[in-house]
Amino acid sequence: NTPQLKLARDDLGIARAQAFSAGLLPDPQFSFSPQIPQNGAPGENITAFDVGLNYNISSLVMRASGVAIAKAETRKTDLALLWQEWQVVGQARLLFARERGRSALLQTLQASRALAALRYKREKKALDSGDLTLTAVALDADALQGIDKQINETERLIEQNSHALNALLGLAPATRLHLIGDANLPELNRQAIAAGLSGLAQRRPDLLALKAGYAAQDDRLRQAILAQFPAIGFGLLRARDNTGIIYNGFSISLSIPIFNRNRGNIAIAKATRQRMHDEFQARLDTAYSDVAQLLSDQALLGKQLKTLNHDLAGLSRLALRADAAFKAGDMSLATYYSLKHALSSKQVEKNAIEETML
Repeated sequence: NTPQLKLARDDLGIARAQAFSAGLLPDPQFSFSPQIPQNGAPGENITAFDVGLNYNISSLVMRASGVAIAKAETRKTDLALLWQEWQVVGQARLLFARERGRSALLQTLQASRALAALRYKREKKALDSGDLTLTAVALDADALQGIDKQINETERLIEQNSHALNALLGLAPATRLHLIGDANLPELNRQAIAAGLSGLAQRRPDLLALKAGYAAQDDRLRQAILAQFPAIGFGLLRARDNTGIIYNGFSISLSIPIFNRNRGNIAIAKATRQRMHDEFQARLDTAYSDVAQLLSDQALLGKQLKTLNHDLAGLSRLALRADAAFKAGDMSLATYYSLKHALSSKQVEKNAIEETML
């Protein structure tokens, strides 16, 4: 239902129609030319005429390459559509992962805000009683405002993400999708990735589309080379002069390739084919480079996540003990808040790393 895919499918319909058109045989040409005498001598007042039926034989020679070009272009358009569909799938996954990551971030921030609001409320009460300085309360008020700002920004990003997903899927802006499941981090198999890269050019649709485009351009070059040979036309002729004598015959037309010889079109076709070859190689090299960069980034982020999980495990154990101590009245709110704030900060950091890796 994606609007861009609808347009791409329309392009495929056009390409298929062009392939159908390329396979049709050219029509013959009929000509009729009457010559009506105005002041002819006696016996020469009969209307003369020329009737001809002509056919461009060269068009038959070009037909095979024209059909091959149209088929290759249709395959190219079909593969380009498939590649766009892959992009939509990838973009939908990306938006899903962002929604899950930001929703988790929002929950962490809201929990942190609840504790910060409790501390600010108690300290404001202490300030009113004269038991606390304004400086300490001002710092906590600023911290609470900072959390509120983060919450507002996260809610805005979630809303933006929702609208982007609706637009991608061709849905009304007000549609509310109920997303199911979690965006879990998969375990990367480097051997499988390396094996997949070795056959990338035989599998990835955009690279296959470029191959099909190269094949079409190769046929265009072949067609341009054929066009440098004399163009042949053949026709049957029947004529009558103004004395009534009827003539039957035929006509042959032949272009004489002396000056042009279609050299310009051949040069253009060669240069275009070379560009398509270079574009394919550049796209393939970029794919290898992108995968290498992504694997390097993932390895670095994985190390950071491992360290972060270790720190989080320790903080979580402390937080459980702190919860019990705080409820029992054996820990001050300030100490309890500091510990919980440290845990929340680590959770926010983990959320950001996981979202980046996804």
